[in-house]
Amino acid sequence: MTRSLQAVAYRRPSALESAADGRHLGLETSRGATPTGFQDHPRFFSGFVTSPQVAAAALLAVADVAAARYYQPQLRASLDPVVTGNGDRLRFESFSGCGGVYARLDVLTPGLDGGEVGHGTTNVDVNNPLREALSRIGSDDPLHLRVGPDELAVTTLDGPVVEKKVPLPDRWLRGFAEAQVIAAGFDLRAELPADEAVRFLRGLPRAGGARRSAAGPRWVVPVGRGLRPTTRPVPGAVCLPGPERLAALQRVLRHATALRVYGPAVGAAAAAAAAWEVVLPGMRLTLTLSPDASRGFSGEGGVLDALATEESAEDAELIAVLLAWEPRVDVADLAASSGLTPERVRAALVRLGTSGRVGYDTAEAAYFHRELPYDAERVEKHNPRLRSARALVAAGAVGLDGHLATVTAEDGHAHRVRDEAGVLTCSCLWWAKYRGGRGPCKHALAVRMVRRGAAAEPAVVGGGAR
Repeated sequence: MTRSLQAVAYRRPSALESAADGRHLGLETSRGATPTGFQDHPRFFSGFVTSPQVAAAALLAVADVAAARYYQPQLRASLDPVVTGNGDRLRFESFSGCGGVYARLDVLTPGLDGGEVGHGTTNVDVNNPLREALSRIGSDDPLHLRVGPDELAVTTLDGPVVEKKVPLPDRWLRGFAEAQVIAAGFDLRAELPADEAVRFLRGLPRAGGARRSAAGPRWVVPVGRGLRPTTRPVPGAVCLPGPERLAALQRVLRHATALRVYGPAVGAAAAAAAAWEVVLPGMRLTLTLSPDASRGFSGEGGVLDALATEESAEDAELIAVLLAWEPRVDVADLAASSGLTPERVRAALVRLGTSGRVGYDTAEAAYFHRELPYDAERVEKHNPRLRSARALVAAGAVGLDGHLATVTAEDGHAHRVRDEAGVLTCSCLWWAKYRGGRGPCKHALAVRMVRRGAAAEPAVVGGGAR
């Protein structure tokens, strides 16, 4: 497994301090992207939160996911959450060490008071002493929130004094991207009022295990005001894979006003990802779960088709210039501004997601602009199926014959790839095992690359050969 060492540096540790006018929560930032370029320790907000208890509990939930490994929990890892200022809101994101749970806290305009929200993305320090202090907030006394260094720190501190180095696996980065792409295919499936939300979530198991995973995926179906478990994916059902992975939501249950559940349309008995959103006063906390506790987002293959075209690479460069840290990226507006079709804009957004430049908000059914503070460009380079597909194309291993293609693998074995109404099926073991449920195999990807390349070649004038 390829990995690198991610280093983040802060001017000082984040801290919660008491003062005569209330408490002051200072969240320290690392190096991050802003509209004027990369900056050390950018400042995104200085003002008050309208619901201090809720904000503290929700921020702890995001930190819980960052520090968790829901599969093989004896191995721990922790990457500081990512904070994005989108002008009208603050977003805090994290991803579990096992690569199977994505968390995001959106602190919306009603949740903030007395300060302007800046634009940009960086890591934010959430250390153990801060976690302990946040867990002790028991009243709604005024809470001043500062995201980024205060003016005194800017003028008196010279250089970073706190540094963290954490292993950053490529599959973790790929999973962060895949979670956004998969969520873009979700629709709202159920909405529960506060009392039903609390009853349902408190009834979920708190611990997982191989035995429970072996029993197969769980499903729930909306009934009346609540959710009812079911053993099969009936119409309208939502998959609940590894329900113990929703444990982080327990921190905010007493503040919940509603629970929303998002997922894809049910089409087969295979497990599927889903997003669980707790609506809070002025905020939203969302957990997106991979299809199984032992199966991270990195192998889902949702971005591979978009990565396989040079056209999407050029389109992504154009769309990236037009992004302006918007909290809601409008595809129609981008299409009008860029001259591209909406389909090409969506493909470009998928590609930008692989480098951490956009996320997806299920509540608003829209992408949002952010720049992950990681070396995410290597995600495409190190994607094994994409790399293998390009090697097959370079070796001339793909032969086309109408709707049928033959791909000769490295071992000399020929695989047949068929085009069935736009869906490429293959005779390889990957397709037999997953039936397209985890994206295309390397042979189908290679066929797509060759066909797109052939379609892009200019016609030969006069029938001559060159």
